[in-house]
Amino acid sequence: MSSAATEVVRLLTVRGETLAVAESLTGGLVAAEITGVPGASKVFRGSVTAYATELKHELLDVDATLLAQRGAVDPQVAGEMAAGVRKALGADWGIATTGVAGPEPQDGKPVGTVFVAVEGPSTARSGSAGGGKVEALRLNGSRAEIRMESVRSVLAVLLEQLAGEQTGNERAQDTERNGGF
Repeated sequence: MSSAATEVVRLLTVRGETLAVAESLTGGLVAAEITGVPGASKVFRGSVTAYATELKHELLDVDATLLAQRGAVDPQVAGEMAAGVRKALGADWGIATTGVAGPEPQDGKPVGTVFVAVEGPSTARSGSAGGGKVEALRLNGSRAEIRMESVRSVLAVLLEQLAGEQTGNERAQDTERNGGF
């Protein structure tokens, strides 16, 4: 388990929020990373590993026309996967991974093309989706390295979104825990 996964579980616990994961190229690695953290059951709703393209539509409500036109490795597909798993599993936050780990290109996209997405709750402060973000990655390395870097990246994007939404009370609890005042 990574320190990022530990921090995700800690922040979600403090906030009283939940997380769901949609995975393609990572094949369950993100869920495994999160559930490796003690106490994850308080915040982790579940995951959908939609490896086959049609399952992205059937289970995660990704637009079928989008999938037909652009393929599964696309930033909008990643965003719809995150939104779809959030809705399907009734979570506050949804995260998703889609991409090409290799060894061959897919849908005309080269190996190492990855999209990670985070979809979060609307906030009263901004009036917009707190976690609606997709990041495009161009990764190098072996299949295993690309998959693990995708896990690290989606957790980093989620942490960035969670940290950006922290309330004053959550910041105070962080400071107290870390010996500040």
